[in-house]
Amino acid sequence: MPLPAASRLFSSALRSRVVPAANLMTKPAKENITAGEQAIAMTAFFVTILVPSAWILAHLEDYKKKE
Repeated sequence: MPLPAASRLFSSALRSRVVPAANLMTKPAKENITAGEQAIAMTAFFVTILVPSAWILAHLEDYKKKE
């Protein structure tokens, strides 16, 4: 009778749990960010992620070689 034991294991995981609501307050931003600042920030994020990825993809054959 492994089926009832397995169903007991999954029944506790499938029960709906009550999640308390967070007390969040939304307010307007204290300082407005200009379009130039947004462009610089987005460029920094993209460069941070894409440059290492491009380096690895460009040198993939070098990594495959076993010397």
